[in-house]
Amino acid sequence: MSADAHEKLIYMANQISKFFESKPEAEGVAGIAAHINDFWEPRMRRHFFEVVDAGGAGLRPLVLAASAKIKRPVPETA
Repeated sequence: MSADAHEKLIYMANQISKFFESKPEAEGVAGIAAHINDFWEPRMRRHFFEVVDAGGAGLRPLVLAASAKIKRPVPETA
């Protein structure tokens, strides 16, 4: 995936985080994870985890905390 596409996913995840940052941390983590699990297709979540697995650069701390509760899609097979 291109760096631009990763930047877009980072931006989207951080926008979700900004909404939930006014809530208690546990509620924010659960809300981010639920939103991404419910609305992001497996391909998007796969690319999201590419960013997380590479260290999560650019992701807000609440997104990184939520990543443990986000469903990791099965790897694509060729």
